[in-house]
Amino acid sequence: MPTDTITNTSRPRPVQPVLSHMACRAVQPLLSRVVKRIAKNHETMFNRLGAHQTTDFLIDPIEFPFALHLRPDPENLIFRAVPRDAAPVAGAVIRGRFKLLLELMDSEEDGDAAFFSRDLEITGDTEAVVRLRNALDDVDGSIAEEAADLFGAPGRAILRRLRLSYNATPKTGMQQ
Repeated sequence: MPTDTITNTSRPRPVQPVLSHMACRAVQPLLSRVVKRIAKNHETMFNRLGAHQTTDFLIDPIEFPFALHLRPDPENLIFRAVPRDAAPVAGAVIRGRFKLLLELMDSEEDGDAAFFSRDLEITGDTEAVVRLRNALDDVDGSIAEEAADLFGAPGRAILRRLRLSYNATPKTGMQQ
């Protein structure tokens, strides 16, 4: 990942605050279950983060009505959906289309290429983002598939459908 930040002027479209808050409440039980399992199965991932275990990351899938707040601290692990208008101050922000973020999480996409093509926006502490990326790179297998497996056949079907639907749409990046 590059060490300096470029701020893309494209921002997620405003969403009605009520919809955003409802969506957050709906997905939170799923996120809690997923993060606990991933943390349990991949405890060594936290070592790669070093001092950045307590960094607050805001992961912003631009087409969702909310963002994700991650603090990868094994002593106080946080992974929650937050309305954009109530997002905490983050040490690092990672913003892009959901499919790209999913592919980056599973090391299927080149983060540097996505950043320089402006499909991915990173602001704040880029060292923290690099550390997070390195920690994810150390995970054997697919975190997305592992998360989907928690929910059995329906979870795998939803992940498969998400991937297919994104593959069927043209890549438009963040510039809309």
